Amino acid sequence: MAGAGASAEGLRYAEYARAPTGAGEGQAELDRGLAKTMIAVGLGVATVAFAGRYAFHLWKPLEQTITETAKRISTSSLSSYYKGGFEQKMSRREAGLILGVSPSAGKAKIRTAHRKIMILNHPDKG
Repeated sequence: MAGAGASAEGLRYAEYARAPTGAGEGQAELDRGLAKTMIAVGLGVATVAFAGRYAFHLWKPLEQTITETAKRISTSSLSSYYKGGFEQKMSRREAGLILGVSPSAGKAKIRTAHRKIMILNHPDKG
């Protein structure tokens, strides 16, 4: 019985032991796979670097064009609010410009525009 127990014990540990004949081939395949992965990563990094360099050289003239275009577009033309100087006494025309309605607008339209602006600028809003 002692011999049977020892052989069973040896079999149990033999399952986990490396076989010396096939271990070198498995490691070589693993090394080749790792090398292929490293080459692919290196090529990817190089591609991103060259694309970034190209984009950087392309950006310089575009930056100038964008800056010039932004200067040409005036900020006052983008805003819907009146930003002009105020007169000593407010005229109907100036009130219409501030409220965003025509000077010949009716009382209901003026009240609606005034209410809208007052609600937008109220300190308790939100």
